[in-house]
Amino acid sequence: MSFLSRILGRETRETVATSDPSLAEFLGHRANGTGVVDANRASGLAVAQACISVISQNLAAMPMNLYQRSANGGRDRASGHPLHGVLHDRFNSQMTAFEGREFLLVSLLTNGNGYAQIETNARGQVVALHPLHPSNVAVERLESGRLRYRVSDDRGHSKILLQGEILHLRYRLGKDGVMGVSPIQLARETFSLALTQQDQATRQASRAFRAEGALVFPQSIGGDKKADALQILRDRVEGQVETSGILVLDGGVDWKSLSITAKDAEFLDSRKLSNMDVARTFSVPPTVVGITDNATYSNVDGESRALVVRCLAPMARRIEQAMNAALLTVESRKRLFVEHDLAGLMRGDIKARYEAYRIGREWGWLSPNEIRAWENLSEIDGGGEYLSPLNMTVLGEREGEDDGK
Repeated sequence: MSFLSRILGRETRETVATSDPSLAEFLGHRANGTGVVDANRASGLAVAQACISVISQNLAAMPMNLYQRSANGGRDRASGHPLHGVLHDRFNSQMTAFEGREFLLVSLLTNGNGYAQIETNARGQVVALHPLHPSNVAVERLESGRLRYRVSDDRGHSKILLQGEILHLRYRLGKDGVMGVSPIQLARETFSLALTQQDQATRQASRAFRAEGALVFPQSIGGDKKADALQILRDRVEGQVETSGILVLDGGVDWKSLSITAKDAEFLDSRKLSNMDVARTFSVPPTVVGITDNATYSNVDGESRALVVRCLAPMARRIEQAMNAALLTVESRKRLFVEHDLAGLMRGDIKARYEAYRIGREWGWLSPNEIRAWENLSEIDGGGEYLSPLNMTVLGEREGEDDGK
C-alpha cells in the first residue's frame, strides 16, 4: 500500500484477529476439566522459569550482528550501519541490546508473540527498537492483506501502527496464519497438571503435612464426649504450629489414618515427571534446568550441545528471519542480513579448541589471525597466511608425475 493510500485512509480494517490478549486468556488457554491456565502463572513454575531463562538469556548473550555479503561469497560485519548498533549494543536510549532481546524472547516463550516498535531515520534505516508488552497489542487484518497493530498504554491511550512499523516475532503460527501460539497454550494440559500438583504441595505445606484420620473408640460414646475428644485433639495438633507430635490416647482409643502419604501416592515421582514434561515443551534437556537424577558427566556435556542444536539454533533462525523481513528493505536484503553468532556455545574446553585450531591450521583452512579472532586476540603481521601440507598436491599434477616416471 502506497504512502498516499495511508494518508487518504484507504487501509481499512477488515477483520479483528481472535487472538486479542484478554480474549485469548479467556478462551484459548483453557485446560479440560481443570479450568484456565494463566500464562503468567504457568511461566512461574520453577522448571518453566528455568527453561525460559536458559533460552532467553543464552540467545540474548550471543552476539547478533548485521553482515554484508562480499564479492567473494564471504561476509563482513556492517558495523557502520545503524541497525548493527541497535542489535549489538543498544535497543534504544533506555534499553541495552541484551535487555531488549531478552524481553522479546520472554514474550515469545510465554505469550507466543513478541512485538517491538521500529524507529527509523530519514534514510529509512532502523535506529531503535522499542519492545511492547503483548497484552497491550491487538492485531487487525486489513483489506489489502497487510496487518495493522493497535497499541495501548497504561493510561488507556491507543495508537495505530502499520505492518512496516512493527517487528512481530511468532513462536508458531496459529490457524489464522497471523498470530503466534504460546508453547504454554500448546501444552496447557501439562502445565495444568503441574500447577495442580504445585497447589496440592502448597496446601500440604500450609498444614505442616499433618495427617488426617479418625479416633476409634472401643465402645459408643455420647455426642458431648465425642465433641470434647475431637476438640482436645484439634487443640493439641491443629492449634499449635510447633508440636512435639506425642499424644496420649487412653481408654482403648485407636488412631486410624485416612490420608495417603506423598510417598504412597507417588506424588514426588509425579511431580518429577511433570517437570520433565515442562522441559520437553520448551525442547530444553533436563540437566540444563537442574533435573540431574540420571545425570552423568558424558550426558551433561552432550545435553549442553543438544541445547544449542535442538533448541537455541531453531529459535535463533526464527528470530533472524523475522528481523531480516521487518528491519531490512527488499533491496537491503540482497546484500545485508542479520545473524546470531552461536560459535561461542559450541567451543568446548580450551584443550578441545586448541586441538581443533591445530588441525585447521595444519590442513590449511585456518590462518593465525582467524584463530586469534576467535580467542579475542589482536591480529599479527603475516597472520593472514595459510599453510599447505607438503604431502598434498593437485590430483592432475600427481598423475602427470607418475606418467613421467
